[in-house]
Amino acid sequence: MKFGIIREGKVPPDRRVVFSPQELLNFKTQFPQAGFKVEPSEIRVFKDEEYAGLGFEINDDLSDCDVLLGVKEVPIDKLIPNKTYFFFSHTIKKQPYNKKLLQACLQKNIRLIDHETLVDENGNRLIGFGRYAGIVGAYNTFRTFGEQFDLFHIQKAENLHTQQDLIDRLKKLNLPPIKVLLTGKGKVGHGAREMLDGMKMKEVSEEDFLSKTYSHPVYTHVDYDKYYRRSDGNPVVKQEFREHPEWFESDFEKYSQVADIFIAGHFYKEDSPYILTREMLKSSKNKIKVVGDISCDIDGPVACTIRPSTIAEPFYGYNPKTHQEVALSHPEAIGVMAVDNLPCELPKDASEGFGKVFLERIIPAFFNDDADGVLQRATICQNGQLTERFNYLKDYAAD
Repeated sequence: MKFGIIREGKVPPDRRVVFSPQELLNFKTQFPQAGFKVEPSEIRVFKDEEYAGLGFEINDDLSDCDVLLGVKEVPIDKLIPNKTYFFFSHTIKKQPYNKKLLQACLQKNIRLIDHETLVDENGNRLIGFGRYAGIVGAYNTFRTFGEQFDLFHIQKAENLHTQQDLIDRLKKLNLPPIKVLLTGKGKVGHGAREMLDGMKMKEVSEEDFLSKTYSHPVYTHVDYDKYYRRSDGNPVVKQEFREHPEWFESDFEKYSQVADIFIAGHFYKEDSPYILTREMLKSSKNKIKVVGDISCDIDGPVACTIRPSTIAEPFYGYNPKTHQEVALSHPEAIGVMAVDNLPCELPKDASEGFGKVFLERIIPAFFNDDADGVLQRATICQNGQLTERFNYLKDYAAD
């Protein structure tokens, strides 16, 4: 079986890759029966010479590869028929802008496996860049705060190289005694927490966060059972929230009245109630000055996230009185950071971490007849047909 590392073709370009040169060598060492090719790229964070120096063939022709590994959506005209592809397709939520991509995969007899659909038997994600989204998202949130109030100006994350570089910049900041609320206990939330801990910000309990005043910056880290409540007053049960989000309502206002910065790394399911509402943001009791919405669900649970921002322009102002975008310097503005491709700003660390997990959790399935059903569960389409698990996309994929 031959694996090909494809050149990222989406615009704007993405510098990440599924396997760094060293991790690809680890792959070759563990599974010597596998073959490899690397498509040359001028934008990839690792140079072609780094792969070639470890003995990998650099070649524009990947037509003899069985499995093609990428990060972002592959341009339709670059899809090679009758291959297995891995990439983030952004089709499983019926995203209209990628309808033609799924149709092309069906027409070209491609086996499409989305990194997002790689889950265990309980539906838990096996692979992703969530941790790195949290890392860069936290950094960008403080950058937004500094720019909004003209307190400090730190480099863009994309101009630095590693997580430690980001932490070193944050550690030098002379922050006022702000309160930072972090939501979400998944990979995104824990990535953001690494940054708060790395910059030596003191963590306090939820109770103290809500009731005490501090002379130094502090943060608290909470999960959904703290900012949602059952509408009927019953205790919050995790499985019930995932299966019946309509049973719940926001209990976030207690935080919006004391937090200066909100870093949103929450889990959000369609039909879940809002977390931070327009009414909370308009309230005279609202204290939130900056929202770093790492989850970035437009028209979703965080009312001030009215559009995604970009790596080039990572923040904008939100006027809670008009529910409209304004300049970050506007006197009524709440600063919003809502970049939807944050890991792109830390391509080396993100690629190295992703490849390590991919080799550990996904690659063995190719050599053990998919004993745990990892590939089967993740396959969106094969042999020109949607699989049973993804048959709900039938209308979406129709002409």
